[in-house]
Amino acid sequence: MTTGRAEFVESHTFSIAGQEQIVGALASVESQQDDTLSDLARHFGLGFTDITIANPRLEPWALPENQQVLLPLQFVLPDASRKGVVLNLANMRMFYYPNGRREVLTYPVGIGRDGWSTPLGMTKIVAKKANPAWTVPESIQREHQLLGDPLPKVIPSGPDNPLGYYAMPLGFTGYLIHGTNKPYGIGMQVSHGCVQLYPEDVEVLFEQVSVGTPVRIVHQPYLAAWGRDMLYLEAHRPLEKWGKQDKKLQKAVRAKLSKLAAEKNVVVDWLRVDEVLNRADGIPTPVLQDAEDLPAITAQAIQVRHPEQLYGQPAVNELTESDWSVVTESFANETDAQKLAAMLNHLGPQIPARKIEKDGVFQVVAGPFKDKKETKIMAKRIKSSFDLEVTPVKPLANR
Repeated sequence: MTTGRAEFVESHTFSIAGQEQIVGALASVESQQDDTLSDLARHFGLGFTDITIANPRLEPWALPENQQVLLPLQFVLPDASRKGVVLNLANMRMFYYPNGRREVLTYPVGIGRDGWSTPLGMTKIVAKKANPAWTVPESIQREHQLLGDPLPKVIPSGPDNPLGYYAMPLGFTGYLIHGTNKPYGIGMQVSHGCVQLYPEDVEVLFEQVSVGTPVRIVHQPYLAAWGRDMLYLEAHRPLEKWGKQDKKLQKAVRAKLSKLAAEKNVVVDWLRVDEVLNRADGIPTPVLQDAEDLPAITAQAIQVRHPEQLYGQPAVNELTESDWSVVTESFANETDAQKLAAMLNHLGPQIPARKIEKDGVFQVVAGPFKDKKETKIMAKRIKSSFDLEVTPVKPLANR
């Protein structure tokens, strides 16, 4: 491994002893074989959207080896009271301010998808449940019936439970903060309105918070703040629900930048502001005249040593001729096969898969599966999720 790289970079817990408005620092890591942006995001406390918008030229599911990947681990704190939990839907990130401690804990989250929006406003944690069973709401029952995937009325605690192993109901009826059995969705709009965290993050939060902890949910896509004698702007695309307000939101952050600059008698580079707003890459960027630009600040990112094993990175068991499996249609392009295999490995629950090459074409083989029934179920999942023709393959002994 390359020397001169940090062994560790803080990704979750940051001191705010003063009135800091920006926490963390940009970092960078060099990819290794079979890495995906999803794996790197989870290991370093980022969501899928965090890492993909910060690395727009990289293919998330087919990273080349020795590729520098920017880790956007610097955050402008939301404009909200620093008490309890603050959730900013715009960057799909939670900030928790423990009572009596001068620090903030921050986690990426999955939130409600279009039509199932996570609500804004002030509420609180009203209960804490370990190993929860999930009573499936009628609306979700109907949705799955229409998809031909009916659900039982109650799903017990375990690997098939979408709540994961920890749940914290909110004062908003029907909404919870909880874990997930589909961690690849953290940092995306994937839920029916609930707030999801990586399994390892929700376990920590569950131990930290108490019943009654206040929870404020905001939508702040544009964040401006002073940090280290520099004025920064962090920009995200507004969620679709608030898309029509974008001009108003941008006008408001320009007014805030003007006010913050006037307080210290400095000059804003408005062309730089336009660039940051257009990029909307979530990277806090200096916006004063003569400040460093994006290439300069990313070049100074902390170089982090790649860990021996990325946390939660899917493992794929060896496939033998005695195993049931599923083979996809052929791909002329190796990258397309690699992308499909990676996405299958990151579904929840995982469908173990690998790409193979034969006579100059590529296929994806999924398995091993325990029997014919499971193989048919997995073949159906692959076909419906990716609109691909697939073929179940019997073990050699059963042919």
